[in-house]
Amino acid sequence: MVLEKKKVMYLMRKFVNHIMIDGKKRKAERVFEKSLFFVKLKERQNPVVIFFKALNLSKPFVEVRSVRRGGATYQIPVPLKEKRAISLSMKWILQAAKKKKGILSLNLANILVEASKNQGDSVKKKESIHLTALKNRSLTHFRWF
Repeated sequence: MVLEKKKVMYLMRKFVNHIMIDGKKRKAERVFEKSLFFVKLKERQNPVVIFFKALNLSKPFVEVRSVRRGGATYQIPVPLKEKRAISLSMKWILQAAKKKKGILSLNLANILVEASKNQGDSVKKKESIHLTALKNRSLTHFRWF
């Protein structure tokens, strides 16, 4: 897998910003660095490649948006732009890590490894959204935004 250094650095900075709480960026960076270290210990591979793979495998292609039309609310599938898809993927990976009890960096490492193997909560979330979009694909003509 060939990774562009500029893109990888951008994604890593963006992920650190997702981890950050109350402007404590250094603390978020330490959590991310520790999780990459744990990934390296666990998988004995380049942790950046595993991180990138986890992001790509849990990245959705469509999302559903609620639109009220004629007194009824419809779930309309909408294709996602690359930035929004990556942002959702990061959000879901972080939510899955925070949901588990224990140390965040260790949980994050486990979630990243699971997602890189196409398993785990973040991948399940993506699949459930894709399934909802597939069920409602007949409603795409309501899309005007």
